[in-house]
Amino acid sequence: MLYPTAQAWRDAPRKRVVLYAMSGLGKTHVSNLLREEGGWFHYSIDYRIGTRYMGEYIADNAKRHAMQVPFLRKLLLTDSIYIGSNISFDNLTPVSTYLGKPGNPELGGLTMDTYRLRQSQFERAERQALLDTEYFIWRAEDLYGYPHFICDTGGSICEWVDPADPEDEILTALSQQALMVWIKGSEAHTEELIRRFDRAPKPMAYQPAFLEDAWARYLDEFGLTEQQVDPDTFIRWTYAQALAHRQPLYEAMAEKWGVTVEATDMAQVRDQADFIELIAAALPQG
Repeated sequence: MLYPTAQAWRDAPRKRVVLYAMSGLGKTHVSNLLREEGGWFHYSIDYRIGTRYMGEYIADNAKRHAMQVPFLRKLLLTDSIYIGSNISFDNLTPVSTYLGKPGNPELGGLTMDTYRLRQSQFERAERQALLDTEYFIWRAEDLYGYPHFICDTGGSICEWVDPADPEDEILTALSQQALMVWIKGSEAHTEELIRRFDRAPKPMAYQPAFLEDAWARYLDEFGLTEQQVDPDTFIRWTYAQALAHRQPLYEAMAEKWGVTVEATDMAQVRDQADFIELIAAALPQG
């Protein structure tokens, strides 16, 4: 690992970490906290995806809807108005809205073919955004003078890597540049995430094989056609399975490529000193 011991981490003049976990376990919160305290550059994978790699898809989708309104169509065709996404670290809604949900179009669903296409676009975007981490580490110090760096990944990082492959492209690139830190939730956290998702289901990215299996089983179990699927009901049904699917992947990533901290401990972090000591406690003490 980049920091072989707790003391090496404490003494390092440049501290670089990659946080990964399910959404809702504190990655962005602690990243914002460190950025606001100063000295830390916050690299948001989801923000990079939405601005660099999927911005055009998102804007074009909005324009496609606007073109169906005669008043807006005329303004667009004469370049009289501009349509773009107002994405920010705290508002990543344009990305999830574009990803969408499969099912009945009258309920806001996408055809499965369109959904698969957008999933594949997101996969390519996230892979590239993760591989951009090295560049942003260099950029943060060279351009802005930040000595420390924190990468806030999306929950779907585990979908595109193979922790058992010692030459995995993404994990190799990340671990050579930063310490990979899994924020591990408890069963209580998982139950709360499921309750939260049930109240406000939002689009997610899945491994193609996982998605195809879940879709086929859902249609078969409920005797539905694609056009009959309620989009929100489907992704609610899929969410708990996705959590169970991701847990062993996260665990293998931590075992072979980084360290683990408990979500309850990360929630207690109030400043840089707390964060440094929490990470130190997860490293070998020799």
